[in-house]
Amino acid sequence: MFTAYWETVEKAREFVRTRGESNFDEGSEGNAVVRMYQTYGTVPLQDYTGLMPGQIYHSHDKMFKEMKAYLQNVKATNAWNEDEVTATIKSIQNHYMGVPPTKVVVNGKTITPKQYVTDVLKLNVSDYIDLTSLMNKPYWKKVEYEVPDNWWHDSTYYNVPLDDYMSAIKFAVRNGYTMMIGGDVSESGFDPWNQVAVVPTYDIPSEYIDENARLLRLLNGSTTDDHGMHLVGYLEKDGKDWYLIKDSGSGSRNCGPDSKNFGFYFMHEDYVKLKMMGILVHRDVIKDLLKKFN
Repeated sequence: MFTAYWETVEKAREFVRTRGESNFDEGSEGNAVVRMYQTYGTVPLQDYTGLMPGQIYHSHDKMFKEMKAYLQNVKATNAWNEDEVTATIKSIQNHYMGVPPTKVVVNGKTITPKQYVTDVLKLNVSDYIDLTSLMNKPYWKKVEYEVPDNWWHDSTYYNVPLDDYMSAIKFAVRNGYTMMIGGDVSESGFDPWNQVAVVPTYDIPSEYIDENARLLRLLNGSTTDDHGMHLVGYLEKDGKDWYLIKDSGSGSRNCGPDSKNFGFYFMHEDYVKLKMMGILVHRDVIKDLLKKFN
């Protein structure tokens, strides 16, 4: 929530800069985490949960409704004062989420959130990059992923053919790496109750899932950029991979009262191939692919 807080502030800043043209809503892309860690750092969960006293679950509907109403008034009155707007957005978030800390104590030492990233987590966040497969853009180039959640129009998505994209995922998870994975979760084959995500045969048979099928669904709106999740493992069965997905969304907990696997499900590799539009992964995983980029 520390990261989400500052991402929202940056969204408001861009809303002012573009005079209300930039998208301001819930959600973002995986590389937003990289940007926010670089700019603001991060903190341990216990130092900032984003939950107010007595609150158990995160719900930002009211908060975003208030912020969006405020920004629409800014636009209607041409009140384009960046400092004033960002201060107001912070104030609204402070009310609903609490004030994020500027210092934290780790192992008895007081440090900043940026020091927490570099000195404690020891993360070089620039080592984490986006990989995608978009047939309508040049392969082996860095491209823009044109969806509303990419509100800052990032154009550093490494674009590769679909077979290379799937091979990278298989290689990564088999060599101990996890990754962020994002795409469409509003499908009839996405069944949290049974804790699986599959492509139904009435949609498209497995053997027909290719770059054309993937792009068609993105361009006609039947594939939507809904949600980012964490791919943490795999099971190979009958020659196909089922990827273990860790999901923070409430849907992943809608799996029956007797389930002990809240927050997890298996996603078939066909679903990834057709509906998951990008991954964020450490560059060491795909260093051979990166050699093909200028």
